[in-house]
Amino acid sequence: MTADRLARVLARIDDLNRPQPSELEYAQRLTAWVVRLSPEASDALRIAARGQHVRRWTIPRDQYPAGRAGYLKWRETLKRFHADTVAEAMQAEGYPAEAIARVRELIMKQRLGDDSETQVLEDALCLIFLESQFSDLRRKAPEPVFREAVRKTWAKMSPAARLLALALPMPPEDRRYLDEVLRRGAVGS
Repeated sequence: MTADRLARVLARIDDLNRPQPSELEYAQRLTAWVVRLSPEASDALRIAARGQHVRRWTIPRDQYPAGRAGYLKWRETLKRFHADTVAEAMQAEGYPAEAIARVRELIMKQRLGDDSETQVLEDALCLIFLESQFSDLRRKAPEPVFREAVRKTWAKMSPAARLLALALPMPPEDRRYLDEVLRRGAVGS
């Protein structure tokens, strides 16, 4: 019963992301990273991973002021939107209020630093960034901004996720850049 219900709620989230194939792929890859990091991941963690960016494209960044304050407001709005959207999908599949509350907590990353499942989700997000977004963002972002983003990403990762990150296949120029940032910043490596 619970495996069927989990499959149905994940399918609902996938259907919500289907209009943007890149978001659908991202959600599925994030879930795969979560399961790789935690093979016994709870249903709540799997649902939170799948819904982490659900329908993200419907709230564009450019609707918020430029700069850090606008960016942070946009990110908080997205977290609430994702949590609400996933909660609706879970309610439709008969999940109890406690399970929905737990997924909300994970999506909102309310206990980052105190909660092992929140850390797994954060590690998966960081690994996806390094695996599939690093090269593109390195070319687009101003160098000091990107360097700081890499440092912050690394600081949020668990030691186990850092080891996986160091083993990710990367183009040589990206690997050199990452190694240099880690050496210069001495960021928990």
